[in-house]
This record gives sequence, C-alpha cells and structure tokens, in this order.
Amino acid sequence: MPYFDSASSAPLHPVARQALLAAIDEGWADPARLYREGRRARLLLDAARETAAEAVGCRPDELVFTPSGTHAVHLGIEGALAGRRRVGGHLVVSAVEHSSVLHSAAAHGSRGGSTTEVPVDRSGAVSPEEYAAALRPDTALACLQSANHEVGTVQPVAEVAQMCREAGVPLLVDAAQSLAWGAVPGDWSLLAGSAHKWGGPAGVGLLAVRKGVRFAPQGPADERESGRSAGFENIPAVVAAAASLRAVRAEAEEEARRLRVLVDRIRRRVARLVPDVEVVGAADRRLPHVVTFSCLYVDGETLLHELDRSGFSVSSGSSCTSSTLTPSHVLKAMGVLSEGNVRVSLPMGTTAEEVNRFLEVLPGAVAGVREQLGVVPAAADVTPEAESLELDTLGLRCPQPVIELGKAIGRVPVGGTVTVLSDDEVARLDIPAWCAMRGQEYLGESPAAAGTAYRVRRLV
Repeated sequence: MPYFDSASSAPLHPVARQALLAAIDEGWADPARLYREGRRARLLLDAARETAAEAVGCRPDELVFTPSGTHAVHLGIEGALAGRRRVGGHLVVSAVEHSSVLHSAAAHGSRGGSTTEVPVDRSGAVSPEEYAAALRPDTALACLQSANHEVGTVQPVAEVAQMCREAGVPLLVDAAQSLAWGAVPGDWSLLAGSAHKWGGPAGVGLLAVRKGVRFAPQGPADERESGRSAGFENIPAVVAAAASLRAVRAEAEEEARRLRVLVDRIRRRVARLVPDVEVVGAADRRLPHVVTFSCLYVDGETLLHELDRSGFSVSSGSSCTSSTLTPSHVLKAMGVLSEGNVRVSLPMGTTAEEVNRFLEVLPGAVAGVREQLGVVPAAADVTPEAESLELDTLGLRCPQPVIELGKAIGRVPVGGTVTVLSDDEVARLDIPAWCAMRGQEYLGESPAAAGTAYRVRRLV
C-alpha cells in the first residue's frame, strides 16, 4: 500500500523510533533539576539541540524546540513583530505561504498591522525584485517559505534574504518542507521547521533566531527554552526529532537523485497517459520528491477515493474536496487549474515499481471519475446553434461548470461566445485555466443578478 503523501507527514524514520524508545527510559526527568536524572535529561536535550542546530546551520543557543512547526511559525512571527514594534507594523509575505504564516498575518491585521502579499508566477515562485519592492521603511518582518508545500517549488531565499538584509528587515523562513534535503541557503534571520515533515515524531518543531535579531517573546514569561517556548520539553520526542534529522540528511543526496528520477517519470508520463492534465509547479527548481498535477473535468475528492481504493495515498489542493469550498490559495495565486488536483510526494525509500504501478492505475481512475460525472468527448461535427449562448450553472459545484462549458463550446461558431453563470468560487480560477488548456479566449467576468458571468470566445 504505497504512501505518497510525505509532504503532509513523512513516515517515522527507523532512527527516530530507536532514539525515541531509548530516550523514554533516559529522558523522562526535569532537565532543569540538578540531581542525576535531571542532569541526564539535560545532556540529552543539549545534545539534541546541538545536532539540530548543526543541521539548520545556526548556533545551539539560537535554536529552541517548540510543540509543533506551526507553533514555531507563530512564535517567530509574533516575537519578531513585537521586537521591532518601533520600526513599524508592516509585514511582508508571499501569496503561497503555509496557512500558519497567513493565519499569523491575519491576526496581525486584526490588531491594526498591515500586510503585503507578494505575488508568484505560474510556477509558484516569487520574483526577488518584486519581493524587494514590497519592503518599506516601516516593514518589521518579511516571511518566505524555502519550498512550497503543495507544488514543491523552491523559492529564491538566498536572493531575497540578501535584499532584506540590505533593507534592514529580518527574514523568517518556513523551512518545514526542505530541511530534510539540506540547510536553507542565505543570510536569513529566523527559521522554523517541523519534525514530522522529515520523519521525526509529530509534536516537535524548532525555531532558530539569529543573534542580533530583535525578538520579544509574547505571552506569559517562562524560563524554559530561553523564554521563547513555554512548557516542559518533550525530551524523548526532541531527541528522536534531532536524530532523525541527522539520519535523513546523511541519506539526502543519494535519495534526492533517486527520487528526482521517479518524479520526472511521473511528470512526463502523466501528461501523456491522461488527457487534459496540467502539471503544475517549477520543472527544475523544485523539491526532489514532489509532483502536482490537475485533471480537467474531475472531482478531486472522488479521484482521491478511487486512488485510495487502488492502494495509493495521495493528497490534493483541489477545491472539490470535503475539507474546503474554495480553491487552494497556492493554486489560486499561481493561476493554474485547481480541479482534480493531485499532489504526489514520495517518501524516502519509494521504489520504481510503486511509481510504475501508480502510473498504471491513474489513467483508469481519472477516466472512471469523468465517466461518473457524465463527461463525453466533444463532437467534431456539431452544428453551431447561435452566435452566443448563456449557460446557467448556478448551484453547480466544481467541476460541473467547466464540464458544461466544455459541452457547450461546440454549439457556437468560431468567434462566437459562451457566457457561464456560476456562483462557485472555483469557476473564477478554473474557467480561465480551461481556456488556456483548450486554446479558447477568456474574455473576463462581470457581476450577474445571481453569481458571476464568465465570458469565453471560441477560437478553435
């Protein structure tokens, strides 16, 4: 049963399991105490901190452990903003940050702060020049992920960090997705990570704050973890997290080469095997184990269930899933197709046979979902009915508005128009994406009595 969702949570590494079991027996005492059990626990905690700091590329006294990666992000943003309150209340983030960053930005806004979201291109990457243009004299903090969690695109952190340094603005890097593969380059100021992303146990995060960065921990004062993360440290989990990070780093170079070959195979063959598919994310500057693609005329939730029944665990940024009624903010910011989205993120140790089997199963799964939705090939000999048509798809949800558009486009002549009335938020993203994939012209949108009217001109 291949598990292909390591970007959400990687399987527990064998080294993490061994370290966790050993530390449960040795690291249960309070590391702040002076008796032998406390000293033993303190030695384990200090050794774990040194190991993690070496992997991150910072000093041990710059790194603290937190209850999660999300907690680390929240602590980092809140502490850095508070520490630079006199500079101003402006925050800069990219449009494709993890929700933990965006939620912190929203909380900052509710307190009267301001936030600028830097847009990305269709690959999901920011432009260093556009990022630098967003920095202002009152910018207190900038945030940029090292690599995107949904499409795998690696961000130009080193270039952005240099520009932030020149502007006197600290840069916080969410490195949750990339730490397993190497240290984050560049002169960053703060960094957050999450152990379960690299094969450590869940419930452990880390936050690094470089010396010289103005930082004011928020919340009640606590003497543990330099006052930056309150509460009794989970020493067994921390030890396992640090041990597994060191272990995956030792394997990273070889595994990256091997997995990149498998991901390249998926990227190439999905486009050939499955009609009407858009592979999204950067082709080259990306994580070695992640590939994301969107399937036109497909319900994302149904497709994930079909793949699960075939033994494959994958994820989705599709809006057509039960967890959300709006498209993934990442895919939306990129301006790419969101319906029928599948994210494949291969864990270390994935075999070529498992990938080949996935590629055998996928075309049939997609075809089956399309058949369930009533998708039929466009007839070549349809006689146009009128110069323009209006489709009422109000109340229909992704991917039905686009399916109806695909059926109707042949009913107008070349040069004719189809107007789609829809109250589905996803149509705003998927109808332009459909036009780009089908070679038709998207004429824009306008308010309608109910919902929104999207106009399309037939070109072919």
